[in-house]
Parts: sequence; structure tokens; C-alpha cells
Amino acid sequence: MLITIPQLLDPQALQTVRSLLDNAGPAWVDGRVTAGYQGAPVKYNQQIDEQSDVALQCQRIIVSALERHPRFISAALPNLIYPPMFNRYGEGMTFGAHVDGSVRIHPHSGRKLRTDVSATLFLADPEDYDGGELQIDDSYGMHSVKLAAGDMVLYPATSLHTVTPVTRGVRVGFFFWVQSLVRDDGQRQMLFDMDNAIQRLNQTDADALARRTLVGCYHNLLRQWSET
Repeated sequence: MLITIPQLLDPQALQTVRSLLDNAGPAWVDGRVTAGYQGAPVKYNQQIDEQSDVALQCQRIIVSALERHPRFISAALPNLIYPPMFNRYGEGMTFGAHVDGSVRIHPHSGRKLRTDVSATLFLADPEDYDGGELQIDDSYGMHSVKLAAGDMVLYPATSLHTVTPVTRGVRVGFFFWVQSLVRDDGQRQMLFDMDNAIQRLNQTDADALARRTLVGCYHNLLRQWSET
């Protein structure tokens, strides 16, 4: 399931995060410091030090936006969220084909987190740089993603993906993982589709009894499939 979430960050939040990152100075470090054995040989970018003050400030803004966004909640069904990490790709930088690690250690709590859903949010507009597309390979083929600043894409963490080389400008963004209440991507897709259908029926004031029945089915399926 690949889902885009337009304008997760409003213009004010986007401007604040970009200002913090653009003035982060030595907090920018080699991106390979957080790469595993598979990713390190193909990763060439920069990241903000996870323990830096600027990372913590930006994370608070973003997690607050995530918690308020109904489309994100519906699609990801988050149980645990890994604190967002921030990266940038200058000219010639890239991240070769890789699959995200299955388990991460939360940098603040030390708790283990299973990576069910991967997320990338773009902090630079497409016209600001060339290249830098996020390419996601799934059973339906290759998808190339390059969104407006403030927009986010969610995709299964099991997907093979890459960031193509930047040939002009600077690509800035953040990424994180979600341990979902429902680990199976197909089950999350069905619940997401059902939730969207219920919301549309609510907007059209359709048959109230039918809507209550669908809501009951949704929650009974979530109860059956969820892990907490």
C-alpha cells in the first residue's frame, strides 16, 4: 500500500522546520552513521544527529502534526512511531537500492520497534532540485515519488527502494518508521479502504443503520488483527 498525504505540514510548520535545519551547522553528519550493513555501502547523504537539539525541536513539531492527521492515522494505524530523522542530498548524493531494517532501537527509550510502515516527507519543492526521486519497487512495479514540500508518502517497509542521484540543488526531507497495530499490509489496506468508505457515507448522510454496521465490522476486524 503506497499512500500520499498532502500537506502534512502546514506552511508555518514547514517554514519553522526548514529554518531549523538550514541553520543546523555541525548537527549535520554523515548519513552512514545510522545505516546497517546493507545500507552503508550504498548510502551517500547527510543526516541531522539524532541526539541534537535541532532534531528534538523538529521531531516535536512533526509528531504533533502526525497525531492530528486523520489520513495518517487511518493508513498507518500507528502503535509506535520512530522519531523522525532528517536528511539532505546535495549534488551527486544518492541512496542505492535497499530494504529498511526490520527492527529499530528507539533512540530515546531504548525500546525495540518493528518497522511495518516507512514514511518520507519532502521539505524541498520539486523545482528546487533535479533527481532525488524516491523509487519504490513493489509487486505492481516501480513507483517514482517526488512530492511538494510538506507532502508525505507511506509505503510498506518491506519494499525495495532507492533515492536517485541529485544532479542539481539540494533535496531535504525527513523519514521515519511506524510499528502498526496491524502488521500485515494487505489487512491495513482493507481497513483503510473501509474507513474511507465509512467517511464518504457519513458525508452523504447515507443509511444510518448500514453505517453503524460497517463501523462495527471495521472495529471487529481491527480487534481481530491488531497487536498491542
